[in-house]
Amino acid sequence: MKTLRSLVLYILLPAVVLFVMMTSIRLLMTPLFLTIEYNTPGFPPDAFGFTKEDRLHWANLSLRYLLNDEDISYLGDLRFEDGSPVFNERELRHMLDVKILVQQMIHAWVVLGIFILLTGVWAWRGKWLADFWLTLARAGWGILIVIGLILAGVVIGFSALFTGFHRIFFEGDTWLFNYSDTLIRLFPLRFWQDAFTLMGILSALGGVGLILMAKRRSTGNPE
Repeated sequence: MKTLRSLVLYILLPAVVLFVMMTSIRLLMTPLFLTIEYNTPGFPPDAFGFTKEDRLHWANLSLRYLLNDEDISYLGDLRFEDGSPVFNERELRHMLDVKILVQQMIHAWVVLGIFILLTGVWAWRGKWLADFWLTLARAGWGILIVIGLILAGVVIGFSALFTGFHRIFFEGDTWLFNYSDTLIRLFPLRFWQDAFTLMGILSALGGVGLILMAKRRSTGNPE
């Protein structure tokens, strides 16, 4: 049993790190973040004519597609007032790839949350909460290290970080577009730079919260 418990705790640490980071990402995948981002002072205007309202409209539809169960026609059938498609074929292929990635992340996020919860219940019933909280504290420090590296990348060279991210999760150059394409007009580099930064801040707050919570539990009655 001790061997199994040690294995579970070994898995728990990276599981918590991933769960906190995925939680931060999920919090950004909301209309609220889009509204805040497009209203941020200094956010670059669209050189091809989208107003703020246009961006919010098309961006919210794009977000809904990533989170719903619809097929790619949900975006493919969208048209501008002149009848031209909102997204071209290359953009639609990329959005399908992104949806697959997002849906996989959400499923993994739920599984990790259940695993963490069940581990906590087991630790409580098995009277080894001290080890559980110690692992959460270590995960908190792990989060701070990972996020520190990500934020350093944002500051030092976000373009390289952004490119590396896409090369890891997407094949070839399917994520490269013209400046006149809708996806670039809706989500310029500044959008992603802000998203990475805010994800880092939220995750870091989660990491600090875990450390403080674990410390409080360990100085009280951990069992």
